[in-house]
Amino acid sequence: MDHKTRQEFSKKIKYKIWLFYCSYRYRFIPAAGNFLSILQRQVFLSVVIIFVAISFRYYILGTNTEMNAIASFSKIEDTSTPSLVKNSSKENALEHAKKHTNPTYVCPMHSDVLSNDPDATCPICGMDLVIIENVAGEEGIVSISPRVINMLGVKTRKVKKRTLYRRIDSVGNIKYDENKIRHIHLRTDGWVEYLAVKALGERVKKGDLLFKVYSPKLVNAQEELLQSLSMKNTSLLSASRDRLISLGMSKHQVRKLEKSKKVIPLVSYYAPQSGVVSELNIREGMFVKPSQSIISLVNMMTIWLIANIFENQAAWVKIGDRAEAELSFIPGKIWKGTVEHIYPTLDSRTRSLEVRLRFDNPDEILKVNMYADVNIFVDPKRNVLTIPRESLIRTGEGDRVIIALGDGKFKPVSVNIGIESNNKIEILNGLQEGDEVVISSQFLIDSESSLRASLSRLSGD
Repeated sequence: MDHKTRQEFSKKIKYKIWLFYCSYRYRFIPAAGNFLSILQRQVFLSVVIIFVAISFRYYILGTNTEMNAIASFSKIEDTSTPSLVKNSSKENALEHAKKHTNPTYVCPMHSDVLSNDPDATCPICGMDLVIIENVAGEEGIVSISPRVINMLGVKTRKVKKRTLYRRIDSVGNIKYDENKIRHIHLRTDGWVEYLAVKALGERVKKGDLLFKVYSPKLVNAQEELLQSLSMKNTSLLSASRDRLISLGMSKHQVRKLEKSKKVIPLVSYYAPQSGVVSELNIREGMFVKPSQSIISLVNMMTIWLIANIFENQAAWVKIGDRAEAELSFIPGKIWKGTVEHIYPTLDSRTRSLEVRLRFDNPDEILKVNMYADVNIFVDPKRNVLTIPRESLIRTGEGDRVIIALGDGKFKPVSVNIGIESNNKIEILNGLQEGDEVVISSQFLIDSESSLRASLSRLSGD
């Protein structure tokens, strides 16, 4: 083979190699990549489908064991709430109720979770269910195992006879003692020419000058008295004196007029008692009439405290009961007084009764409109049956307690209650001295007892 032939053969080989390279690079590699990509997607999709199928099998439908465990739970639920597990065959209310009259296990935290499986747990909180059995033949009695009693923290107290010291705690506000208020009026028309009291709240003493008035009627009556003196007419003189007194002059002023025999144009008026000015309706130069209230004076040596008590405590309090008041502006100081008056009407808005207390206030520390904490001590009730306040279950149908019968048995009992004092409640009937009442976890026991009784009546057992 000559040199030229070899060169041509070499060129053909190189050309085929180049064609193969181009085909591999631009055709085979992209085709292989597309194939691998499709294969990966198919494998991923297959894995997802397998995972979903397994999840649906074991987590939605569940295994036979899990289905049996779930079916063992029975919840008391509203008709509007769909059941988690539905029976293949329908059952009526009576058949469903009979299932709950058998020995049942309940969640200590969720009393509506019931089951017949002793190894079941609560689907809500995960706690182990505990047994609560109904005692056959005795409606409403619930039997609880000692382990459950300890788990629930059931505590009891004895019904005892004791003395209940009734004390009414209330609040009130301070008012003037209306028996210590004096209103000053004129008995004739006139003009206020001089006013000694200038403002509300001023303190005056008995006999202090309040104001001076010029009255033409008083001037004329004084002139008639002086004429009677000059005439020495005894009957006319006596009538003139009485007229001046009736017009507002004091006996002392009349005697002074008779001695001086000079008309007093400005008649002075003095304070009839010591106190503070609570009302001032005049100023100098004003024309006043007898119908007008001029000045009011109030003595603060005693004050009233108006307290409000609840309607159910109205029968406790009576006039003369001892009372104490404490005000926040002097902590620790106690004012002692008595119940002076019980108002005859009840406030229809607050359903409370007003009681008036009277306290001495010699230093006048207590001021009108101050608020006070009030304690009224009424007669105690002695030798009455009492229970702790926390043991009472109040419902719209009445009051009841849970009594412990012994051996883990409990029963709800309806009671009538009386007064309440110091976290103790009087029992009028329904219990006897020495009975054990439950003071903790009684609401769970009461709800279980009510449920059992209802189901028993429904089933006809």
